[in-house]
Amino acid sequence: MRLPWFFPFVVLLPLRLFAADNAVKPRVATITINPSEVTTLHLRPEFESTIHMPEEITSVIIGSPGSFKAEHNEGEPEYVYVKPITKEAAESNLLIATKSGLHVTLELMSDGVGASGSALPVDFLIEYRTSRSFLIAGSAGAEHAKVEQPGTTLSSASSRIPAAAKLLSAIDEEYELQMRVNAPDWTKWEGKQIETSLGDIRQWSNETVISFSILNASDQPVEVVPPQIQISGRAVKKKKKEGKSLTADQLLIREYRLSTTRIEAGARADGVVVFDRPNFKQSTEKLFLQIAQADQVDRPILIRLPFTPPIAGGAR
Repeated sequence: MRLPWFFPFVVLLPLRLFAADNAVKPRVATITINPSEVTTLHLRPEFESTIHMPEEITSVIIGSPGSFKAEHNEGEPEYVYVKPITKEAAESNLLIATKSGLHVTLELMSDGVGASGSALPVDFLIEYRTSRSFLIAGSAGAEHAKVEQPGTTLSSASSRIPAAAKLLSAIDEEYELQMRVNAPDWTKWEGKQIETSLGDIRQWSNETVISFSILNASDQPVEVVPPQIQISGRAVKKKKKEGKSLTADQLLIREYRLSTTRIEAGARADGVVVFDRPNFKQSTEKLFLQIAQADQVDRPILIRLPFTPPIAGGAR
């Protein structure tokens, strides 16, 4: 009489053991932001991971939108939600930028469904924090710390990254972010073949950095010259009879990036420029980003810039 009950028990016991072996081990970690490090985020299909930044997020860029999904909305400006959208094993990267200019880079790893190995880890929550004395790795005396809750671990991919990649400069980071902007807000200019889009504007100590893009909206190739920064206004003469005269000065450019000077029809170029901004100006003077076609250098496009941009987080 007991034999019919014994058989189902024998069948169900291995199934329960299999489920226990594949149970998810959630992990929660708190990390101090360091732009030179890459954090590895372990994901799993049908589970969503949360990334919490210390301030408002301005951009989220995912390397493989066909394998992973990253969600961010204005109602929760400090959060990003990430999950795999494929059941196969996949890897990609995720870049997050904040309002003050902080950047974090994550390596997304999903072992897929039915991967070999038991109790695969899944990072449910990563909370980023800023160091009180924020320094970029590579500077003299620079330090960074990783703080995790008791009983949790989080691997870092920094040991697998070449030294040259770790020492990516701040201007290179801005340049890469601008190149990844999919749909810039273009401005048309009368009588010009090109359209422009102004990107991020930040102040690094006594320097100002500006990101921009140029679109060739014509059906012919266009050549542009390197960007310039101009401050112009009206100078008041001492004698009233002399009236007013226009003044225009070029500011010193410390460094710039420009993807190409020859822009094919329908293509675009991306750039970043760093310049020394004066400590003060007259009320009539204005600051401009100057972009010109090679065949119209006497008629440049002047894009108005704010004299006091937001301050980027950390020393550059």
